[in-house]
Amino acid sequence: MKNYMDLMGKVALITGASSGIGAATARVFADLGAKVAIGYHANQAGAEKVLSEIPGSIAIRADVRQSAAIRSLVDETVAKLGPIDILVNNAGSLVERQRILELTEERWNDIMALNLTSAVLCSQAVAGSMIERKAGAIINIVSIAGRNGGGPGAGAYATAKGGLITFTKSLAKELAPHGVRVNAVSPGVIDTPFHEVFSTPEMIKNFVAAIPMGRTGTSEECATVIAFLASGAAAYVAGETIEVNGGQLML
Repeated sequence: MKNYMDLMGKVALITGASSGIGAATARVFADLGAKVAIGYHANQAGAEKVLSEIPGSIAIRADVRQSAAIRSLVDETVAKLGPIDILVNNAGSLVERQRILELTEERWNDIMALNLTSAVLCSQAVAGSMIERKAGAIINIVSIAGRNGGGPGAGAYATAKGGLITFTKSLAKELAPHGVRVNAVSPGVIDTPFHEVFSTPEMIKNFVAAIPMGRTGTSEECATVIAFLASGAAAYVAGETIEVNGGQLML
């Protein structure tokens, strides 16, 4: 039986892969045969746990808000695993809920750097090699917040994710003629450490009330969609943002 989502031998770099959606994506990719580089920043214990679950993977610490760290992350991945075939720009965080009268310039810049600029610079760092080989896939992890403006105090985060949706389309147009596909996955309310930190139980209850499927999603349900976009099964898909939100937002 043919596996249409086969990733055998592909080299995948996933940023923010020490927990949640990134960690689940690393596991799914490995199940499909990929060699995985687990990018992480502060959560070393989480990265080591994922590493222990995936034979042959590597974990690399990098602060993707810094261009030099991104270059080092990419170079180390290539040196240890080979040229990067798949990049998943998953690193990101709401960081802190701040309404407009509370929002500082420093916090705004930090949120933009983590959620938007990092994805631009990581894509830039792998694009040259992908263009040369006329093959590759870049998947940006955005958010339902980028479509609907986000919850209370999430304006900066929502704006960054909205920008990443637009960047996905722009980069897809630029790289498609070179055989490189760029797409995005937009999670809704997913049961991850993100909401443990930034959302109260009451907020989650209200979110779920607006979801036709009547529940939060799982990291694995996002990871399999990311894997689809990374695989040959999505060979004619470019510039798309796939919503994974249980019907909460339908476009």
